[in-house]
Amino acid sequence: MMDFTRDRILVSIGDPNGIGPEVAVKAAAALADAPRLRPVLVGDAHVIDPLAKAEGLSLAEAPEVWGTAGTVDVAPVEALALGANAPGTVSAEAGRATVAYIEAALALIDGGTGRALVGCPHSETAVNASGRNFAGYPPLLAELRGTGPDSVFMMLVGGGLRIIHVTLHEGLKAALDRISPELIERATLAGVDALTALGIAAPRIGLFGFNPHASEGGLFGPEDLAIVTPARERLRARGLDVEGPTGADTMLAMEGFDAFVCMYHDQGHIPVKLLAGRTASALAVGGGVLFSSVGHGAAFDIAGQNQADPDATVRTIRLIGGVQ
Repeated sequence: MMDFTRDRILVSIGDPNGIGPEVAVKAAAALADAPRLRPVLVGDAHVIDPLAKAEGLSLAEAPEVWGTAGTVDVAPVEALALGANAPGTVSAEAGRATVAYIEAALALIDGGTGRALVGCPHSETAVNASGRNFAGYPPLLAELRGTGPDSVFMMLVGGGLRIIHVTLHEGLKAALDRISPELIERATLAGVDALTALGIAAPRIGLFGFNPHASEGGLFGPEDLAIVTPARERLRARGLDVEGPTGADTMLAMEGFDAFVCMYHDQGHIPVKLLAGRTASALAVGGGVLFSSVGHGAAFDIAGQNQADPDATVRTIRLIGGVQ
């Protein structure tokens, strides 16, 4: 039997000046009649309310009235001052609110409300302008959960692919210089835990190589033999089904893998974005909470114009809710 508060999926509305609030409300409207998927939006009520009214809905702002017909369920957060909501504008106030919504959602989960969290699009510029060093949701989650650096990783999902990223938002040279067998192992284990939570009991994992043809036995560099191969052996020693290193282009064409592990941002993002476009989902894995964001940005150019497509948000809620 479903626990009506414990089993809810929380949806943080993201940057209040971007399209996050709009896609959150539209997704809530689309899933209003799905018992395991009807979300609870976490954000400022004054930002959500006019968007809900545009969908012919009102706000249900307390657990005792959640689930009422004709409403959007909301866990209100007072983070953005009245009058500071300016769709299409990048601002420090909106960046600060973005983080406050995530903090409030995590507090709800810790208090027994919600089993998973979806984060709508943020603006790294806005959050950094607020004075917080911010490079996306995974490192923010690590900071807020106190799990330390390199403890939360991204698994991008879309187009039939699941790709775990060993490194993410950093310069390519810096990323490659710091990758170690231990870091690859840590990222892979975080991904395996997430896959298990999503119902894949014994996933088969493929490790991409650093270099073309996974260095072809050292012909194109020593990195794959020196770094990825030891990581593979460490993972196999844990009883995991892991193959590689293999060149990413070759391995992506191979069948039978539940997920791949890439070494840097573009190696994983390009194939998923090519196949899935804006409908991709970005799971933050390793933070001790089931968390995903959508695979597109805050789209300030169309914010406040009722043009945003909620499909990626709906897909992400369905993914994290275990309903495909």
